[in-house]
Amino acid sequence: MTTHATSALLTDRYELTMLQAALRDGTAQRRCVFEVFTRRLPPGRRYGVVAGTGRVLEELDRFRFGTAELDWLADERVVDDATLEFLAGYRFTGSVVGYAEGEVFFPQSPVLVVEGTFAEAVLLETFVLSVLNYDSAVASAASRMTSAALDRPCLEMGSRRAHEWAGVAAARAAAVAGFAGTSNLEAGRRYGIPTIGTAAHAFTLLHDDEAAAFASQVDALGAGTTLLVDTYDVRSGVAAALEAAGPGLGAVRLDSGDLAVLAHEVRAQLDAAGARSVRITVTSDLDEHAIAALAVAPVDSYGVGTSVVTGSGAPTCGMVYKLVAREDRDGVMQPVAKASTAKTSVGGRKAAARRTVDGRAVEEVLVAGPDERVRAVSASPDTALASFADDRGPDVLRPLHVPLVVEGEVDPRWTGPRGVTTAAERHQESRAELPRGARRLSADEAAVPTVALTLD
Repeated sequence: MTTHATSALLTDRYELTMLQAALRDGTAQRRCVFEVFTRRLPPGRRYGVVAGTGRVLEELDRFRFGTAELDWLADERVVDDATLEFLAGYRFTGSVVGYAEGEVFFPQSPVLVVEGTFAEAVLLETFVLSVLNYDSAVASAASRMTSAALDRPCLEMGSRRAHEWAGVAAARAAAVAGFAGTSNLEAGRRYGIPTIGTAAHAFTLLHDDEAAAFASQVDALGAGTTLLVDTYDVRSGVAAALEAAGPGLGAVRLDSGDLAVLAHEVRAQLDAAGARSVRITVTSDLDEHAIAALAVAPVDSYGVGTSVVTGSGAPTCGMVYKLVAREDRDGVMQPVAKASTAKTSVGGRKAAARRTVDGRAVEEVLVAGPDERVRAVSASPDTALASFADDRGPDVLRPLHVPLVVEGEVDPRWTGPRGVTTAAERHQESRAELPRGARRLSADEAAVPTVALTLD
């Protein structure tokens, strides 16, 4: 998703200055492996949700340095002429594997693995992280909300609380985590997400009285519309809504007050009037905790705004993009790792899998070893990983990495509306695999540990 012809300058300056130095010293064409992972989950969270992968892939084809971008870089003296010449022909021709979008994730496990030359791969760092950190934060919060809502739909309506294009990304990420619709029309157009919305308080206030406003809305949108009944007095608002639309009214919306108490009162009023099929939707600063508190209230759907587009208190996943293997002067791949205090990483390329027992996740497994053997695990994981389960009992080791980009070619299964649908399905299956108690909203550690296996 972008408002520009290219996303190439949605990056940090040091990506280009590193490239310039590497071009000068001859290391720019060394083969490299970068991994995207998070060192820890946000405080209190038990799992995260990978989202934004499809957006990264959609933008990859547009990650180009055109005349305007090159001229600006030259004018600002960001890099030298040799680097500008390289950027003019830049295309990512490497390969990417990663978690299928919608998969739950845990600390230390590589949700994305980028392989290519240093010159090609390093330029993607900032853009990849900006997308995955935001979208995954939104999806992680949205998953907690849809989990708390059980079988009642959640509807995303937070565009006005975010940057205009972040609103589109948030709507998409929320849909990955099970939200049933969005108020954002651009998200609906781009990704096939059902759009929702009827009228705000301003429409009621525009008219001389509530009855006139409701009659106008029903005339324009039909009796099946949703009428906002709390501009003045809720009880009289419900009465006016039924007068305007009759028992065929689609729904009433509550946007203020004690929602649990009001929902019970409104349900009783509707039922007494014979309008048992009229639904109740609630909005007003909801988050996962408020949704859970409304579990016993007669609410049919939830509209969520600020909390979902801001990650409900965790606006980033803290993902990093780290070099874990690179080619040496003799052409041999060598593991590399950062040793900084509290920011350590594990060298060498890794494949990821999830061990389940009786259908429940018990471990996130990292398979690390010589690059060629890890590559073989990634290529045919079912066979290669099966041997590790032999002495662990009747469990299953499910490979998590799927091919996303092969020699520069993006797999279209993960992009566009189809990609969102596929990701939402994957999320439902992945979340159902979590151990019992993992979906509780109370603060706790990661739901499953991450362990490492080494290939000799």
